[in-house]
Amino acid sequence: MKNTNKTHNPFILWFKDLTIKDVPIVGGKNASLGEMYRAFTQSSSGKNRILIPNGFAVTAYSYHYLLEKAGIKEKIQKILTGLNTHNIRDLMARGQKVRETILNAHFPKDLEKEIRESYRKMEKEYGESVDVAVRSSATAEDLPDASFAGQQETYLNIKGEYALIEACKKCFASLFTNRAISYRVDKHFDHFSIGLSIGIQKMVRSDKACSGVMFSIDTESGFRDVVLINGSWGLGENIVLGKVTPDEFYVFKKTLATHQPILSKKLGSKKIKMVYSNDIKNPTKNIAVSPEDQKRFVLTDEQILTLSRWGCAIEKHYKRPMDMEWALDGETNQLFIVQARPETVQAVKDLTVLEDYEMESHGKILIIGSPVGNKIGAGKTHIIKDSANIDQFKKNEVLVTDMTDPDWEPIMKIASAIVTNRGGRTCHAAIVSRELGIPCIVGTGKATQIIKNNQNVTVSCAEGEKGFVYEEISKFTIRKTNLKNMKRPKTKIMMNIGSPDIAFQSSFIPNDGVGLAREEFIINNHIKIHPLALIHFKNLKNREDKKEIEKITAGYKNKSQYFIDKLAEGIAIIGAAFYPKDIIMRLSDFKSNEYANLIGGREFEPVEDNPMIGWRGASRYYSEKYRIAFELECKALKKVREKMGLTNVKIMIPFCRTVEEGKKVIKVMEENGLKRGKNGLEIYMMCEIPSNVILADAFSEIFDGFSIGSNDLTQLTLGVDRDSELVSNIYDERNDAVKNLIANVIKKAKKNKRKIGICGQGPSDFPDFAAFLVREGIDSISLNPDTVIKTTLKILEEEKKRRR
Repeated sequence: MKNTNKTHNPFILWFKDLTIKDVPIVGGKNASLGEMYRAFTQSSSGKNRILIPNGFAVTAYSYHYLLEKAGIKEKIQKILTGLNTHNIRDLMARGQKVRETILNAHFPKDLEKEIRESYRKMEKEYGESVDVAVRSSATAEDLPDASFAGQQETYLNIKGEYALIEACKKCFASLFTNRAISYRVDKHFDHFSIGLSIGIQKMVRSDKACSGVMFSIDTESGFRDVVLINGSWGLGENIVLGKVTPDEFYVFKKTLATHQPILSKKLGSKKIKMVYSNDIKNPTKNIAVSPEDQKRFVLTDEQILTLSRWGCAIEKHYKRPMDMEWALDGETNQLFIVQARPETVQAVKDLTVLEDYEMESHGKILIIGSPVGNKIGAGKTHIIKDSANIDQFKKNEVLVTDMTDPDWEPIMKIASAIVTNRGGRTCHAAIVSRELGIPCIVGTGKATQIIKNNQNVTVSCAEGEKGFVYEEISKFTIRKTNLKNMKRPKTKIMMNIGSPDIAFQSSFIPNDGVGLAREEFIINNHIKIHPLALIHFKNLKNREDKKEIEKITAGYKNKSQYFIDKLAEGIAIIGAAFYPKDIIMRLSDFKSNEYANLIGGREFEPVEDNPMIGWRGASRYYSEKYRIAFELECKALKKVREKMGLTNVKIMIPFCRTVEEGKKVIKVMEENGLKRGKNGLEIYMMCEIPSNVILADAFSEIFDGFSIGSNDLTQLTLGVDRDSELVSNIYDERNDAVKNLIANVIKKAKKNKRKIGICGQGPSDFPDFAAFLVREGIDSISLNPDTVIKTTLKILEEEKKRRR
């Protein structure tokens, strides 16, 4: 039996007496609570203070004391002798026997007395029959290399001494849940070298408000400069168990001290919430959330920022990325942190090796959900709707279920992929699959109805914001690149980033920033609505469009603000991913037929015979027919640069036919708060029309630099419609006429001391074209993420030749 010299009372330690060094005595969860309580509640004041509910720990010594006094240790050892954790039925039977042995054991009177007396002290602080959370805290829990998340039990809304003692008995028994036994065996922990402490903490009345989880790292990519917050109504268990799709918020750390950098806000469905009940045996229950509350974010912007600051402070204190739980008290409207542990998946990844999964081909899409990680898996499906049937699951099958909880862990580790109906990116299925390195798609809605049992499928989490389950087993490739000794060329290697969904992940590829970020990707995929349809929403004629817009913009009375916010979020995520490197954001460059395809677009767009050279780019922005829509773009960019502090975002004007057009657009931008030179704002021009090359000296007077758009420049130089397969054999960026124009504009830009880069497709597709650009002395080459490594190596070779 292990003892402790921490205090004269071996059974009880209050949070104020604990530090992170006390993991062997009270487990990771309680040691961390004590550490935070001392650091942020007792010794801090003002804005540095973090609220943490008070409480005490029943020590791990108490657990060992129970086993010894009751004389049950040998009996437990005997029950577990010869266990094969991969035999699920055997694991379930033996686990049940061990738990019953502990629950039926004689509970030492002196231990019970100490727990009761400590609870009475809490009653003096918080009132009679104080409601407490009773949480298990294993002594090997929450270590940097062993998560143990959810392996033991938690009991909420426990009131009164009798209920507390019963909950403590259940907690001690939960050291031998099936998943905990299995997990320890796989992590090579001895069952009796681990003890169980119990944390007894004042409940936060989040049943009357909201709660959730927070990470000081992006859980998907491992990007360290953001805080990720998930939240839902009521007590927090539903998020962890995946019973709700929560709201999701990203906040940028690097400008948090001086600005309000909420990068994105995504509304979750939040259909149920966990609240207190009057049933002693079942002290909590789930109830439906009203449609109004489902459409409302659980946190205000100020609360999001407060939690993020707390998350950064806790990370700084522990000197590592953290996984935290928070709660908002509905009675006092105060926020609290109720748990913190090290993040144990992304924080320990080897970032010197870049692993890239890519689909080569695929069958029909069966269902779409939220991807976890960036891997691809395949196999035969096994639909399991009840945890009682998990013993039927076989290795390398694809688990398809409504949702998982910690009881499912023994089969999750042998799955080739996991697909769930419910849950967000911080639910149990997501957390465990990340740790195990298994592709997982959550929140599909109807996977168990649409996917058939014993069906061959491919589960892809490697395609951005959406995860896809495809029919049949598809071909995919895995590329690994060691970045450790990779040199950087003199020519800047930037990236073309279309979608914000891949920005964090792409930031790990060696780069010098983003040479082309496209607004139209954000508008098409995240906004989906024509800006004029939002501005003139009340006067729209098409009822179906109006109904769809109402649904998409739920929670926004001002429909124009929806466009501003969502565009700003998309731009900001790209800006944050590469901060403080330059991000050149191209203003919207839809053609009229593409604008017409946006929801509500047909009421505002002309029908053009050749939209490729029609009303697009600069000609729209100052036009009286479109200017008010362009002003929404300006407001979004201003929000990103000024409110969020992402001044690394530069602006690029596409398809600017004349110098006069350029001046008109710059004037409209300035009138909307985007003045060239203010806060370092640089304005670039796409060089994609022969007139841009011919008049490059004049354009240099009003722009800070150029980015060559070789796609349109080739089209307009050779007189070829690049969308027509009939003349596709003529279209080639390497044609001498195109190369002469490119060489010419590079010389003129250098003469006028203007930056010049290229963002067209050519250098991504043709390494010899990239070599030509290096020879001409271009400042930067912007490439698609999947071609950066191979083209960088080619450019290094070319630069080496030039030095000889």
